[in-house]
Amino acid sequence: MTKVADSARTHWVNRSPDAVRPFLQLSRLDRPVGYWLLALPGWIGLMVPSWLCRPDWQPWSPLYWGALILIGAIAMRGAGCTYNDIVDRDLDAQVARTASRPLPSGRVSAAQAWLWLAAQLALGLAVWLALPWGAKLIALASLPLVAAYPFMKRITWWPQLWLGLTFNWAVLVAYAIKTGGLDVAIGLVYAGLAAWTVGYDTIYALQDIEDDALIGVKSTARRFGGHVRTGVAVSYTVSTGLITAGLLLSQTPIAAFAVIPFAAHLLWQVLRLTDERALTLFKSNGWAALMLIAALWLTQL
Repeated sequence: MTKVADSARTHWVNRSPDAVRPFLQLSRLDRPVGYWLLALPGWIGLMVPSWLCRPDWQPWSPLYWGALILIGAIAMRGAGCTYNDIVDRDLDAQVARTASRPLPSGRVSAAQAWLWLAAQLALGLAVWLALPWGAKLIALASLPLVAAYPFMKRITWWPQLWLGLTFNWAVLVAYAIKTGGLDVAIGLVYAGLAAWTVGYDTIYALQDIEDDALIGVKSTARRFGGHVRTGVAVSYTVSTGLITAGLLLSQTPIAAFAVIPFAAHLLWQVLRLTDERALTLFKSNGWAALMLIAALWLTQL
């Protein structure tokens, strides 16, 4: 059984047939936290209180759109990872944690990876076609961010910020699905979620900090150096402050209290942060987002 370095051996992907396993690994389906961190901002967008809602918005609408957002997140996260691995296959071959991935290990050719990318984009297109027109246009606007992301680690010390702007775009799409447009409140929530991503992806980057230094890959983990705990703490503080400000401007200002469990979880991460715990703390951010979603729902009962 061939698995990548940071994939759980017991995951169903690593027990799948040999013919399909490399493609599922290329999409990172064996590491579901990635597509959850892409989908959950969309769920947050559905739960942010808004002054206006579409005329056809019903109590069950968040369930329908939430499911569609999850399907789109799985497809587009897989497509993004595939594209990222195509661009980075030479760099990945030089990093211990990524050398076992399907492209650098030779289990998938570049041509096969491009075809797999096209298949995932086709599923993403099907989800996009189901969106209202305003949300369609907002979703399209994310494509330059997605296309440029793999190159950011070569040109800036802040690729995590670019990832934050990219990975949380679903909050804008989801809010537009609900309301037909955007406003200052959701803009602040989006900025706050981007800062959250800077924090958690800095934690994730701690796993590769030595290899990244050797091959010249830039990251906030390297930029912060010995002050990485402070850097993560500042990112998380900015995140909770911006999200709180956005919720205070929403239709239901009491929703700002929903940030409390989210902020408490981020504080717990900062206090527990070590290189050895990096992957575990990174994965826990799915629970942080779910806490925020649940608390937003409770404030609107």
